[in-house]
This record gives sequence, structure tokens and C-alpha cells, in this order.
Amino acid sequence: MMSLLGRTDVDAGEVFVNFNQNITSLAVATSGGYSLYSLGSVDSTLDKIYHTKSDELLLIERLFESSLVAIVSQRAPRKLKVCHFKKQSEICNYSYANSILAVKLNRERLIVCLEESLYIHNIQDMKVVHTIRDTPCNPQGLCALSSSSEHCYLAYPGSVTAGEVQIFDAINLHAKTMIPAHDTPLAALAFSPSGTEIATASERGTVIRVFSSQDGSRLFELRRGLKRCVSIVSLSFSTCAEYLVSSSNTETVHIFRLDRSATETAEGHGGKQTSDDWMGFLSKTVTSYLPTQVTDVFSQGRAFASVTLAEAGVRRMCAITTIQKQLRLLIASQDGYLYVYSIPAVEGAECQLIKRHDLRMEDHYAMDIKGLNSGVSIGGAAGVPPGGGAGNAGGSNDGKSVAAAAPSSGGDKPGGSYASAVKGDEPAGGASSNSA
Repeated sequence: MMSLLGRTDVDAGEVFVNFNQNITSLAVATSGGYSLYSLGSVDSTLDKIYHTKSDELLLIERLFESSLVAIVSQRAPRKLKVCHFKKQSEICNYSYANSILAVKLNRERLIVCLEESLYIHNIQDMKVVHTIRDTPCNPQGLCALSSSSEHCYLAYPGSVTAGEVQIFDAINLHAKTMIPAHDTPLAALAFSPSGTEIATASERGTVIRVFSSQDGSRLFELRRGLKRCVSIVSLSFSTCAEYLVSSSNTETVHIFRLDRSATETAEGHGGKQTSDDWMGFLSKTVTSYLPTQVTDVFSQGRAFASVTLAEAGVRRMCAITTIQKQLRLLIASQDGYLYVYSIPAVEGAECQLIKRHDLRMEDHYAMDIKGLNSGVSIGGAAGVPPGGGAGNAGGSNDGKSVAAAAPSSGGDKPGGSYASAVKGDEPAGGASSNSA
């Protein structure tokens, strides 16, 4: 999932929000600490798994439903800390030559994105297995890591002037393909749950495209709007991979349905025209006489459904997942709310609001929060008890020497409880799966 960077929101009293890889939990950071919530019963309640006081955070990423979190604070923007939040212990930390702009996790790899380089860690022991240096300048830290272990791909911009996507095999450690996705620079990237598809948007923000991450072929082209260019903030596949949701700096959230049956039907007919698709034939005939810019508009898919929120200019993270056998749209906003919407069965309809949760409330005043973990206690900075935690992993490492660093001895060893946390064998209390 994408993160909200440029942390002026914390200074303004707003919050940092981020979903985990399979949309089973939500991380929320404020100026006073961070919390983790389970989304298993979000239609009615928002269960808090964990809360701690901490430094103001730039980034927080949780590994699926495990006890492993990766955090970067405003006080030390070049240092990554990997913590076991259930044990309130720091496992290891790494320092880099420049500020960390993004951190991505799956069960095989941990990716650290700097402005002009990417570090690939083996998540089992946190050793750096590869460094991609001299990448095109990437001040927003734009990158994506597939949540799949089978198709463990990393995507990042390949140009500062055009929307090129570099796909890198993070397991076999080699470049896989380059996709010329857009004419203008990239603004958003997102992998499908299987890792076989990647969605892209450019700085213009009017068209979203979906490509095969394996051969770079274009699969879908979706029209977000015609009248104005926007800044895409969030782009995410649904956990069932049948929908794609995007949010921008406008007040509208768009949901697109990815109809793969049309492609499969065309392939099954061997390219022959049938009576059921005469409208497609007519459209192709008419548009063949029109300029390319016009025919592109005809061929692009439109939003299946949408949500119109109260105001523009609020950064929002969006996700679509199945909760208690029902498909739900979740919108977490930097102004401190989590919205839960149903997704209509009819194309063109508005999504219906089911619940709004206030993420800024204190524990004992929190709206719709039940079943707090009685074992939760307030620790020191970044979830580490006062006096606990570990020193720097192998000293203060610059971008070149970080590869030699090892997890610090003061935390859990890479093995035992750490390995259990990575595999999800030791989940924190309160976490639950949303999938039916």
C-alpha cells in the first residue's frame, strides 16, 4: 500500500494512516504516538490492537498480521527501526546516508527507498542482499513491492521526465522489464495481490493504466476524469483483484471494475465477431475515423462507482477488502477518520456510508472502539520500553556500509520469536482476518 509522506500533516495536528499488505489492520500515527487497529469487524467496531507513545513518526509499516513493524521517526529520518510491538522490543535498526522516503514489506523482503537508491533486505535476517544505486531522482519515495512471495516484484520510476516503470525481481535480484506507462512522470504505483499486475498513474492524473508486471503488456486503461488534472494520492487493488480504487486531491474517490471476462471472451472467439458484441464492432468502426485522442477516450473504462466526500485537499488512503463476507471500501484520511462504505452492485451508483470511526480519540473516549488488549502498556520511544531496545545495527552505517550491518544484539535474534513474527505464527492479540 501507499503511504502519506511529507509530514507537515503531523505538525498541523493531523494523523498518518497506512493499511497493511492484506488490509487486515490499520496503522495510525499522531504527534504523541502510534496505534494499530484490527479491521475484522470495522462495520460496527474498530478494535485497537496496540498503542504506544513514541517520537513523531514519518513512516510505519506492519507486516501482514504479524507483530513486526518498521518505523522511521521525524527525529531520526535516516534510521529504520524494526520492532516486535507485542514484546515492546526493538529487533534491529539501520542508518542510511540520506533520509528514508518509503519502506515496503512482504514475507521475503524489506525495501528501503532513498531519493536516489533502493536497499533490498532479506527480511528473515535483515541483511542487505542487493542495492539499486543511481536511480532517477525520486523525492517522493515512489515505489511499490508486491505482497506476493511467488511474484516478489519491486517497481520504481525509471525516468524523471516520462512515466517509465522499472520492474525488478526482488528474489532473483535482476531487472525484469521496463514499462513505458505514461508520457508524464509517475505519481502512483500499486501491485495486484498476486503481483502479476501493476496499476500506474501519472502526474496528470486523468488516466490510470494496468499492465502485466511479467511482460509489460497493457491490460486496462481507465479514465478518472476529463476536465481537470489531479494529483493521485492513493491507488490500490481490491484484495479480490476485481476492483481498483483511487483517491486524489479532489473530494471524489473512484472505484473501477476490472472486467477480465471481456478479454477472455475475445480470446475464446479467436478474434471472430459474434452477435453479442456488435456494439463493440460499431464502436470500432466509428472511432476508426476519429483522431487518436478521441478514440482513446471511447476505449477507456469509466468508474464503476464513486464516493464524494465533504472537502477536497485532504489526503486519503483507500482500500477495498472483504469483511465478514461483504465487500467494503475503506477510506482512512489524514484528518483523523476512517470511513466504511458498501460497494453497490449497479454500475454508476454511489457507495453508501456504513460507519465513520474517529481515529484521534483517546483510548477511553474512543468512538466505536471495544475489546482493548489488556496486556497493552505504554512504552518509550517508538514502542520500546524505557531503558530497553538495542543500539545501532553495526554502528551508524552510511549508504555504502549498511550492507555489512547485522541486527543488533540487544533485540530479538533473527530466528526464534523474530522468525515467528515474520511468518505470522505469533500474531498480536485482537488481529483477525477479513477474508471470508
